[in-house]
Amino acid sequence: MQPPFKAPFVADFNGLPAFDVLCPADQRVPYVFNSPHSGRQYSQQFLASSRLDESAIRRSEDAFVDDLFAHVIPLGAPLLRAHFPRAYLDVNREPYELDPKMFDGRLPSYANIRSIRVAGGLGTVARIVSENHEIYRHRLPVEEALNRIEEIYKPYHSTLRRLLAQTHVTFGYAVLIDCHSMPSSVKCQATDVRPDFILGDRYGTSCNSELTEYACSILRGMGYSVSRNKPYAGGFITEHYGRPASGLHALQIEINRGLYMNEATHERSPGFDDLFHNLKQFAQELIAMPDAALPADTIAAE
Repeated sequence: MQPPFKAPFVADFNGLPAFDVLCPADQRVPYVFNSPHSGRQYSQQFLASSRLDESAIRRSEDAFVDDLFAHVIPLGAPLLRAHFPRAYLDVNREPYELDPKMFDGRLPSYANIRSIRVAGGLGTVARIVSENHEIYRHRLPVEEALNRIEEIYKPYHSTLRRLLAQTHVTFGYAVLIDCHSMPSSVKCQATDVRPDFILGDRYGTSCNSELTEYACSILRGMGYSVSRNKPYAGGFITEHYGRPASGLHALQIEINRGLYMNEATHERSPGFDDLFHNLKQFAQELIAMPDAALPADTIAAE
């Protein structure tokens, strides 16, 4: 398999590229792992534009999720990870979900300014972090948002598309595991219980249901509480890339941060190592799921 495309763009993310791909020497499995919200490189320029301190601005970050899934590379799967923070740019949105009240200048006519996510302050360029904390001191030039989209968002998705296309060609189908974390305060709407994991497959439209249920059963077998699609059914990435009838499956996994970190200090807790090893076992068992467990019409012909 050819090495995946890597973005040439380097911003001021402490000398790191905006994102990168951790690749096995040889991709041996039809799985691609993605960690779009674990970026934790906050540039001084970005921090200077924010009214939040360095701790408060991290509340929307999926801290350490890329580290929790680093074990998939030796298993033969690539891991795409962001270095830019979610508060700077959210690639799990449509490319132009933008709030006109945030910017000086006119947005392009094709911008989606009326989505529910924009109304909530969580568009492609977010207005807030969790609990309605405003990010910016002042309105941004509209060119700033458009540049972030051109220079980071589009190359990120180009890389993800290429990874999935290469995987699909090589194996006949591809499974995207979109990796996220959630605040420990999140409760399942049906039971009012704080689950350890929430698996989202857009109610069966982005991933074969048998695969989703198999993933749930692995985690439950380890003693974890697992909710399916509630309250998180999957975001733009899951919806956009999941086409089970074409052999492209996308499954979102949300991990309760209380399992592995101190949410106040943004530090790993003693539970991190146990969770890392359990997620390694989870990935091993999921990857070993036999093709026969998927209905024939969800595995594209080679």
